[in-house]
Amino acid sequence: MLVAALAAGGFAGTERHAHAGGVSYVALGDSYSSGVGSRTYYESDDECYRSPAGYPALLSAELGGRLDFQACSGAGVTAVRVNQLDALDAATTHVTVSVGGNDAGFARVLTACARPWPYTCWDEIDSAKTVITESLPGRLDTLYAEIVERAPNATVVAVGYPRLFNGEQCNLAAQITPSEQAELNATADLLAEVTGDRAAAHGLGFADPREAFLGHAVCDSAEWINGVSYPILESYHPNRTGYARGYVPVVADRLAAGVPAA
Repeated sequence: MLVAALAAGGFAGTERHAHAGGVSYVALGDSYSSGVGSRTYYESDDECYRSPAGYPALLSAELGGRLDFQACSGAGVTAVRVNQLDALDAATTHVTVSVGGNDAGFARVLTACARPWPYTCWDEIDSAKTVITESLPGRLDTLYAEIVERAPNATVVAVGYPRLFNGEQCNLAAQITPSEQAELNATADLLAEVTGDRAAAHGLGFADPREAFLGHAVCDSAEWINGVSYPILESYHPNRTGYARGYVPVVADRLAAGVPAA
């Protein structure tokens, strides 16, 4: 159930491009772009769980213009390429894209790590790292090149993921040990390194939210990330505060810079 729920995902009725000369913002990616974890979603029949409390909707309100909200929960690189890139064209002015976590199988890894003793998730973590280092760079290269080709006049920002854990165990429904938490955070760091490197290679900015979420992980006194939640779909995603205070400032800064991160 946890795998299915974490990988599920959307919002129907996406907005199309702005009028000529205005802001035309296209939000691409997975559940961290669609706004899963916020518990508030647009009515839809596409199971993408797009939220008015996700960072694309909040950023769009700041940017003005109109939002073409393509991000869909459960999307990997291939799904973004096949299902979301038609929204891009020469009139697109801003693009954000978060993707890679589903390619690495993070839902499966977290499900394995949540099992009680004596079960462990070291094999699943190792498999995720192998995908991140061996397969994901090529997939991102193809995706980023296509985005740049389809939206040649846009400021494009790849958006990363926060570290989820602080080493504490506060939820009996998920028996993730401190050592497993540390390794999961290290895997998030590896994903950030690969994503930022490939983004820079294609002239994209990289919005890295890890520092913004320090002190706000699962089990922190001021959580910006949900632990195991009901419905299970909300688990291990930012909550409303996480999107508003963790993601929006970081992504907005990268979009405003208009150049790759150093």
